[in-house]
Parts: sequence; structure tokens; C-alpha cells
Amino acid sequence: MSTKPYKGFEPKWIKEAAPAKSYRSIFRWGDPHFVKYPKESLYKMMKSTFNMTDDDFRQYDGDIGWDEVDLSAYPSKLSEQHLNGLRAIVGTSYVSTKDYDRLAVAYGKTAYDLMRIRERKFDSLPDAVVFPSTSEEVEQIVAYCTKNNIPLYVYGGGSSVTRGVEPVKGGVSLDMRKRFNKILSFNETDQTITVQAGLSGPDLENALNNAVTVFGAKRAYTCGHFPQSFEYSSVGGWVVTRGAGQNSTYYGTIADIVLSQKYATPIGCVQTPHYPREATGPDLNQIMMGSEGTFGVLTEVTLKVRRYMPENRKRFSYIFKDWETAMDAAREMMQCECGYSSVFRLSDPEETNLMLRLYNVDETPLHPMLDKLGYKDMERCLFLGFTDGEKEFSANIAKNIARIAKEHGAMSLTSFVCKAWEKGRFNDPYLRDSMMDFGVCTDTLECTVTWSNMAQVHKDVRAVCHALPNTIVTTHMSHCYPQGANLYFIFITRMNDSAEFKRYHSTILDAIQKSGAAVSHHHGIGKMFAPWLEGYIGKTEYGVFRVLKDYFDPNYNMNPGGTIGLDLPEDEKRFLLDK
Repeated sequence: MSTKPYKGFEPKWIKEAAPAKSYRSIFRWGDPHFVKYPKESLYKMMKSTFNMTDDDFRQYDGDIGWDEVDLSAYPSKLSEQHLNGLRAIVGTSYVSTKDYDRLAVAYGKTAYDLMRIRERKFDSLPDAVVFPSTSEEVEQIVAYCTKNNIPLYVYGGGSSVTRGVEPVKGGVSLDMRKRFNKILSFNETDQTITVQAGLSGPDLENALNNAVTVFGAKRAYTCGHFPQSFEYSSVGGWVVTRGAGQNSTYYGTIADIVLSQKYATPIGCVQTPHYPREATGPDLNQIMMGSEGTFGVLTEVTLKVRRYMPENRKRFSYIFKDWETAMDAAREMMQCECGYSSVFRLSDPEETNLMLRLYNVDETPLHPMLDKLGYKDMERCLFLGFTDGEKEFSANIAKNIARIAKEHGAMSLTSFVCKAWEKGRFNDPYLRDSMMDFGVCTDTLECTVTWSNMAQVHKDVRAVCHALPNTIVTTHMSHCYPQGANLYFIFITRMNDSAEFKRYHSTILDAIQKSGAAVSHHHGIGKMFAPWLEGYIGKTEYGVFRVLKDYFDPNYNMNPGGTIGLDLPEDEKRFLLDK
């Protein structure tokens, strides 16, 4: 992101850290001392797109959350008897009914969540927050809540964008960040690591990258899992939502990385097998992944790890003349049998227009030349990524990508754009807070498509997104496979009302469902996407989920309130496809 000062009017972006215990410290993204805001050319683009003027940016739009959290109107409803029961398990210091602690685990990071906090609409709050330290403590908590019919929720990294962590029925929320974040074992022979579910992405990766020092290993390792929320997400969150990282085209999604799992369920401890492959009936690992806390609480995970060889990385970026040609090239790259790059990201014309500004290509001599060279604005498509792995393997993939790009008329932009993207890959979410202060909302949806229906899904979903006037809608292809890919939609629009957001968001999910795409590739389902799940899966097929829920949690105390639709009223479900 450019650091050049504004030449004209600059909005009063909030650049200081949010006060401790404030609402803003909860709803803003990440590091309290890190701030990111649009550079001047992006600010001017926003004004033009959203029909706004400098006057709209002279004062904040609504509550910026500067005051201290106060939930006096929402007291805890959990009895002292039950609070004492929980204290007996984890210790008095690790059970809290404090206002800040309760709100801090109540919401995720969708725009809907952030708007409700800004509006002070607290329709989901836990009655108590518990900070467990061991799997045995979690097992005892699950048993206690089951026995006493207390709703139980889990908060990992807090980056859910599906209302997955939201305690809509009150009860107890387990905050895994403080004490449930340990590395339990490392096995270099098998290339595995076993961790508690609350371990953060950076802590996991730092330990693996420094395995020689930390574990006395022979070399450095990596997990290979880097979601955009990486810095503020947990291993457990990755697993229970079936998440994917930005490097998944090579390393695989979390479903490929997990070797085994351990759960505390209402009917007892469940440990999945720990072998790389088995033919012993349905795969219990895959059955438990994606359950989002509805079968029980994930406590421990064993992950496969890979050799860390960043010195072999080959970065690339290309510009294609149009989306259709770019899609054809991407498909050939995934089907040519030469291996897969690690990051593989293709932006459509509208996203390319934004990306070239966001990553400062517009400040280079190349930008004005692109149109003259036949790569026209709002038609051209930016493709970037990098390869990983053994030196010759990595180089060979990059060589074949270059060959296929050239055959499809693409021009190389060298590694410049990819390097700029890497610098911002984890901190772009900070932009959302800065813009939301002035009533400009950003959020995302994504879906899985096949190569044969990709163009139609792209067209249909974008048309519904653009039905809202003065809206930026960007799309990129990522997490690619020989059979298809993930389409990731980002919309930026002038909106500050949570009810209005929910209506708009629902129209986009309707469009994804009607298009025939999978309603989620890696964000999960939570409570926000739940109304569409049974319609996508099919009534007969969805019945399998219900049987599993009835087996593991017959009283429906685990993450209740509609998570993956399991206790959702029938009249709230949306059936938009004939199955």
C-alpha cells in the first residue's frame, strides 16, 4: 500500500489504537496498533463509485465504538451454582461474567457482526466465558453442560464469517485463546505435529519454521495453511469449518492436512484414527470435520507437515486480455499434469482494476501503457501466484505456467505484483474498519464451481451483487483443482444498517444456490449460511447429518441455534434447487 501523503482532502482515518475494553477493540480487525486506510487514488475511486463527496468523509457515520463495553442491560443468567460448578473444573480465575469478556466472544467478523456491535444490538451473548487449559478440563465442561442442559459454544481465533461462534442461546462460551494453545508433540519421522485446537496460525507456523531450534529437528517445516485470517485464526477453527489457505492449490485444504482429531462430546471422548490412509468404513476424520462444534468440542489435532523451502519459491504475475481467455489458461495450467503452484489467483476485470491500484501498479510507468498494448481497463485480468517445493519441481511448474500464459496472449508483469500482494495478503482486512467508519461496507462470499459452469456462475452471481446500485463487486478464482475452482466475491458498497446487510447478503446466497455452485468452499456454514445447506445437500442426504447430531448430542446443547441448520425451524430453510 502506498504511503504517499494525500495532496487534497484526507478523511480523518482513525490511526490510533482503540482504547482498552472498548467496543472498537472488539469489532476492529487484529493488531490494535496496526492501521491501514485507502491511498488517495482509491479514496477518489470510492467517492466516484459510491456517489459520495469529501463532505461525507468529514465526520464518522454512526458509532465508532470508542467507549467502554457496558452490558448492564444484559446480565448473566447463569446461576451461581453453575458458575461454581465450572470454577471447580478450571479454577475461579478462569470463569468470567465480565462485560468485556462476554462481548469479546459473542461475534465473529462478518459485516453483519460488526454492524450489530456498532449499533449496540446484542442479540447473542454468552452468560459466562470459560478459559480451559487441558483436554480433560474441556471433557469435564462438556459433561457438566450436558448434564445440566447448558448451551455450549467455542471461540477460537474469532475470525468466523458465518456466525459460527455466535452464542444465540446464551450459556457458556469456551475462549480457547488464553490457555488452550499448546503444542503437544512433534514427530519428525512421521512429519506430524499434535496441537491443542486453540493454537493460533502464527504460533504454529513459527514453531515449524524454527523446528531445528524448537524441537531439535533436522530441518525447517511448514503446515502450508495460510487463510487470509491467518494471523487471527486458530487450528481448531480451520478444522471444524473445513477451511482452506491461500496456498491450498499445492498444500491442500485443511481436510488434506489433518491426520487425526480428538473431540469431547456429550457421549464421551472421540478419537479419530491417525494413519495416512485406511479402508475401514466411512472416514471418521472427514465426518467430524465441518461439524462446527455441533457434535462436540475439538480439543486436539494432529497435522501433516511439509518441508519448508522458501528459497525455492518462484513468483509470477501476468496480465491477460480478457476473463474468458484467462479462465482457459488457468484450466490448462491445472490440467497439464506438471504439478500445481502454491498460490494460484486470477482476478476478473473489476478486481483487476482495483488490484492494480491497491498494489501500486498505477504508480509505475507500465500502467498507462497497458491499454496501448491491448490489455484494456475493465477487460484485462491479473493472474499472480508462486510455486513451492523442491527446487527443480518448483522451477518446472513456473516454467509451464509461463509457457501456457504466453500461449494465451498474456504479458508478464514479473514478480512485482505478487510481492506487493504478499505484503498485504494478511493485512487487507484492516481497510474494512477504516471505510466502515464512514458508512462504506465490505464483505465476502465464496463458492465452488466446476470449469464447465464457472463462467455462468460468475455472471449470475455478479449480476445479483450489482443489483445494488453504486457497488464495487470484485471476483477472483483461487483454490484451484483440475476439475474446478473456488470463486471468491467481494462487495464494497455504501451501507451501515445490519438488517439491510442481511437482506442483501441473502440475495447473493440465493444466486449462488440457484447457479448450482457449492454454497461454501472454505468459509463453512455457521448460522448465517445454514438456511441454504439442506437445499444444497438434499433432504435425504442432509438426514445423515441429523442422525450424527442425534447420536453425539441428543439434547442439542453443542453450538445450538441453527449451526449448519441442525436446529433451524423449517420455515427458515431455503430450498432453491430441485434435488
